[in-house]
Amino acid sequence: MGPDATETAYHSALSRLFARTGGAWRLGLERVADLLERLGNPHRAYPVFHVAGTNGKGSTVATLDALLRGAGLKVGRYTSPHLVDFAERVVVNGEPMAHAEVAAWLTTWEPVLSELGATFFEATTAMALTHFAACGVDVAVVEVGLGGRLDATNVVDPIAAAVTQIGFDHMEFLGGTLEAIAGEKAGIYKRGTLAVVGDTSPPIRDGLLAHAERAEAHPILVTGRDWAVSEVEVGASGTSFTLEANGTARRLTTPLVGHFQAHNAAVALAMLRGAGGPWAAIELRAEELLPGVRLAGRFHRSPPWLFDVAHNADGAATVVDNLLAVGMPHPITAVVCVLRDKDWRGIIAAVAKAAERIVVTLAPTSPANRVWDLHEVEAWAREEGLPVVRIDDFAAALAHARAEAETVLVTGSFHTVGDAMERLQVHPLAR
Repeated sequence: MGPDATETAYHSALSRLFARTGGAWRLGLERVADLLERLGNPHRAYPVFHVAGTNGKGSTVATLDALLRGAGLKVGRYTSPHLVDFAERVVVNGEPMAHAEVAAWLTTWEPVLSELGATFFEATTAMALTHFAACGVDVAVVEVGLGGRLDATNVVDPIAAAVTQIGFDHMEFLGGTLEAIAGEKAGIYKRGTLAVVGDTSPPIRDGLLAHAERAEAHPILVTGRDWAVSEVEVGASGTSFTLEANGTARRLTTPLVGHFQAHNAAVALAMLRGAGGPWAAIELRAEELLPGVRLAGRFHRSPPWLFDVAHNADGAATVVDNLLAVGMPHPITAVVCVLRDKDWRGIIAAVAKAAERIVVTLAPTSPANRVWDLHEVEAWAREEGLPVVRIDDFAAALAHARAEAETVLVTGSFHTVGDAMERLQVHPLAR
């Protein structure tokens, strides 16, 4: 099959896969368990590190991936959503799943997917876990999609499960309080398996610990009790911090920028340390291996562009803190597009603390039923006295921002960042 035919088959298969996103979310493990049974239970062919959380799970997954690969292991990494290309979700040693393999798998198993009524995320999860087995990975790092307890990835029987920072997200599915959301995410803790509690807020941390104990997880490692992060310094080249664990203190640096990146790195290291044996030996090499960490779309610099997928107010505030700490050149213009069900007011207000101008626009891949109302955004910004300009056309918004700024921040959603990267030909997985 030639390259054109391969791409045609790939996009045709993806269009059928994405059609499975229609209707309400259907959380639960029965369908994906049945599907994996038909596939020969590929997820049991290799050890798995499983990561949940509202904020920080992507950074923790990226850190684990870099540490394990740096130690010479063949590593599968499953994340969501993607930025530019669907295949970014399923990666082995930094290489996304080939388009021809995606098309072949989806086409081969489509009758079974239809028979079981598999959702988009269930089908994608099964494909990823099958691909890792076919590639003969030594280990897989799996990021939870939504929540934890009923997420399709929770079919794995991990050697370590971690919950990072908890925030308000997907409240219609996970509950209206941080405690309820934490309870859903803690559903990945399992009996007799290492549980890592990464949230730094004492009440949420204590709640996650209680969930881990009820699940009879063992051992349980808790931030602030079993390790401590201090003396965090954020700079242009990354984040340095002191990690105290097992009676020793080490000064470490992650290339990821931001105060909380120190805590995310510490969670990844705790997972390795607690897993013991050869995994703990990798943790001891943290100073050597952490420089290999990369994370697309999070404070992702390609001057003059700065991309960050922050899609809640806390995330946007963190981006602004990092931007100011690094000393990005002014004037700064932000190009912002947020999905209508997110806290777009909080995001814009946070961004306005660093940007001289804000261009609000429409990202082409934003789901039609979640596109924000720019009339409402414009009226609110005017009332608040914020320096907001409305340019509906996405390409025109990027061009306008670039014409008058030394730094252009693109933020608000994965769709916004992915669409900008595609137009500007910035490859998410490039090193």
